[in-house]
Amino acid sequence: MVAPGPVLALVLPLILCADRSAGIGFRFASYIDNYMVLQKEPAGAVIWGFGTPGATVTVTLCQGQETIMKKVTSVKAHSDTWMVVLDPMKPGGPFEVMAQQTLGRTNFTLRVHDVLFGDVWLCSGQSNMQMTVLQIFNATKELSNTAAYQSVRILSVSLVQAEQELEDLVAVDLQWSKPTSENLGHGYFKYMSAVCWLFGRYLYDTLQYPIGLISSSWGGTPIEAWSSGRSLKACGVHKQGTIPYDSVTGPSEHSVLWNAMIHPLHNMTLKGVVWYQGESNTNYNTDLYNCTFPALIEDWRQTFHRGSQGQTERFFPFGFVQLSSTLSKDTSDDGFPQIRWHQTADFGYVPNLKMPNTFMAVAMDLCDKDSPFGSIHPRDKKTVAYRLHLGARAVAYGEKSVTFQGPLPETIELLADKGWLSLSYDQQIQVQKQDDKIFEISCCSDHQCKWLPAPMNTFSTQTLTLLISSCHGTVVALRYAWTTWPCEYKQCPLYHPDSTLPAPPFVAFITDQVPGH
Repeated sequence: MVAPGPVLALVLPLILCADRSAGIGFRFASYIDNYMVLQKEPAGAVIWGFGTPGATVTVTLCQGQETIMKKVTSVKAHSDTWMVVLDPMKPGGPFEVMAQQTLGRTNFTLRVHDVLFGDVWLCSGQSNMQMTVLQIFNATKELSNTAAYQSVRILSVSLVQAEQELEDLVAVDLQWSKPTSENLGHGYFKYMSAVCWLFGRYLYDTLQYPIGLISSSWGGTPIEAWSSGRSLKACGVHKQGTIPYDSVTGPSEHSVLWNAMIHPLHNMTLKGVVWYQGESNTNYNTDLYNCTFPALIEDWRQTFHRGSQGQTERFFPFGFVQLSSTLSKDTSDDGFPQIRWHQTADFGYVPNLKMPNTFMAVAMDLCDKDSPFGSIHPRDKKTVAYRLHLGARAVAYGEKSVTFQGPLPETIELLADKGWLSLSYDQQIQVQKQDDKIFEISCCSDHQCKWLPAPMNTFSTQTLTLLISSCHGTVVALRYAWTTWPCEYKQCPLYHPDSTLPAPPFVAFITDQVPGH
């Protein structure tokens, strides 16, 4: 994705100024356009835009010759904006949305057509969210698979930063569109986001009604750029720290992407958000991520709820991808596992008390050492999206029978006489291979502790024993998959037997019994 060129950047303000000086200045918000998806029932979709202060605006929803509803409002003097909330609509379409501004005897009319009602998801993050369908495995096949998905509509936000919160988007790279091979695979790291598209496609397969997907991502960016000043302050992030440019290659100034690429969307009624970010925090404010990430979620939820006049759920579903793997020599071996852990607010699983109504796709086993875009950009985005959509089905859509996360130990018991640790899991486990190094124990003696391998030993449907004879002191903690590259592609040792979901990484004190407690 690229920001508008210098010519457009100069011309656009001149056009807007000319419109306003002529007393017109009447338009929809930038992302309200033909082919859009509006949020379906039980919420009401928000339609808003700009106009002449004091004018009356009438918004009409039509289907063919039939008027479905009309809403009347006026343009606010202090902001030159108008807004209506439509009555909740069942999924489907197409509809036409018409807005008419009346001031004295002067009328101006705007129309957008082929509008659908369904679920609207916002996708954000850094380059692994930005990677397009052109860049993934089986790209040709995926790019051509659009005929059955013409009710999955896509929009991609331009790369823009701002020092203050903007009310509307400065530019859009891809306005609302039906999917085509051209707009799904428009260059590298441009549009459309592969994770976003495939997630929406899986949802459509399940739900069979329209899905709207908005991609707003920028590669090489830390979470601080996507966070409001409020949420950063809540985590004690007050000043711009020294930024390591090996991991942060995009904008890093606090809040600049929140201001320009997220806040302008906050009046929109959403179903939920999916997020793929964290690589740029593996050696920048890493220790704060267990605060900054939950704080970002809480702040986005609050802001979108208020901006949509209460139509977006206060605790809307928020899904995310736990970091995959990389072979980079610049990354300390602790940065990736730390961020993976902090992505769960140090619980090891979601949803949890600090992160309600969230869901996670574990991706540490989807590594790609031969990726032409670098191993930090694995090409298997289809499995990522599949795992994400399982979480959405369970958390966002309330499907009780869907398994959406891999097994975690419920209890950890020290059997010192046998030289074992015994782990009891919360689900059935499938031991795909025996691994001597992926489990590690913290062994302490003489006031010093070090991590030692704890080889996998015996196992049953929900239990696993580990050998701890290498420790001649006291075993105080256990961790699993605590490296940047824990296993080869889909070859971690532990999975859920039915869903092929990997057991997530964890660290636990032995006395605590349960990861994260």
